[in-house]
Amino acid sequence: MNDRTYDDPSADGRLLPWTGDGGKPCYVLGDGTGYVSRLADQIERVQLGMAGELIEHAGELLTGHRLTDLELHYLARQLTESLREVKRVAESRGARLSSGG
Repeated sequence: MNDRTYDDPSADGRLLPWTGDGGKPCYVLGDGTGYVSRLADQIERVQLGMAGELIEHAGELLTGHRLTDLELHYLARQLTESLREVKRVAESRGARLSSGG
């Protein structure tokens, strides 16, 4: 009998770049070629691309402009969310590398 559950990070599933109800992690099982895996690949590419653009934009804003407290707060929130997404991509890819998948 298999004692692992679907929300068990040690399961042989791929961590997906989105969360489920209550912020719980989502996983997909398979060989990495199915629809959900391809969709996850596309979303990760978008997230990483947007993170790069946000970093450039933040650098420009912080160098060339005097930001209001509200603008700085908004920028910090966007950078935090982007960092959270990039961290999730790194964790997912790192887990797949260490498992040989």
